[in-house]
Amino acid sequence: MGMKIGFIGLGNVGGKLAGSLLRNGFDLTVYDLSPELVVGFVEKGAETVDGPLALMQACDAVITCLPSPAASAAVVEEMLPAIDDTKIWLEMSTTDADEVKRLAALVEGQGGSAIECPVSGGCHRADTGNISIFAGCDRATFERMLPTLTALGRRVLHTGEIGTASVLKVMTNYLATANLLSCCEALVTMKAAGMDLNTTYEAMKISSGTSFVHETESQLILNGSRDVSFTMDLVKKDIGLFHKIAEAANVPLEISPLLVSIFEDGIDRYGERELSPNIIRRLEDATGLQILAPGFPAELLDDEPEEPGYEVFPTGRAKPLAAE
Repeated sequence: MGMKIGFIGLGNVGGKLAGSLLRNGFDLTVYDLSPELVVGFVEKGAETVDGPLALMQACDAVITCLPSPAASAAVVEEMLPAIDDTKIWLEMSTTDADEVKRLAALVEGQGGSAIECPVSGGCHRADTGNISIFAGCDRATFERMLPTLTALGRRVLHTGEIGTASVLKVMTNYLATANLLSCCEALVTMKAAGMDLNTTYEAMKISSGTSFVHETESQLILNGSRDVSFTMDLVKKDIGLFHKIAEAANVPLEISPLLVSIFEDGIDRYGERELSPNIIRRLEDATGLQILAPGFPAELLDDEPEEPGYEVFPTGRAKPLAAE
């Protein structure tokens, strides 16, 4: 574990990902605009510095996990003077493919290497290293950083060149949003029809209509906490990025614009930092019903044991020679 890793962005997801590196014995240096988030890592053995430039100067590779493309751009531009052919930037934020390609080009212009590696699977899996990672970069850089990526997540998919991972990631977030809204409509409709919500949850879970979102977020909805550590503004950003991809590809989507308008309305009603599962409140308010049931957890915990990560390969595609 000779590589020195820097991590910028210790929020809901980033803090958990950085924790996986620390737990697995990586030489870790962290930075965040909120000093209170840094303190906990330093107490557990991480180092810290006074900003992104100093972090890149001190580390072989720097990971960013930030809430917006603008935040990532500001950090990368600050780090640029310290980047040379020994440095690697890893972008774990969910961002715009064109923007990540622009920033990667800046890094590569300094002689460095870049990987976009957004994650999927929820904060509870980020906390245990069992999350999935999409990695967009050249194959040589991917293989160089694979030991780090397999400490951060369990399943790691090399998606192709820079930009491909971001496109796939916002697609999966679009699917998750569609699942969330359909679960909300199903739960409210069953309550209005007089069905027991505990039984409704189980019927959905064992049926062809189940999904990862149902088996996670529906539990938090029924508990009432709705705390999935993800907010409405982030949903709007992600589904907006997906819709932008579709428009650029001239695909006339019908469901996507509706999802965007529903979350715009949710933000207008409840605020942009409202927890995303509380989008169900639109239907609760409209019907006067409360979608609550006993026996469900207030937070999600990953009950799968942490296991060593590994590379997964696209179905129907040959493995790269180096991966044989």
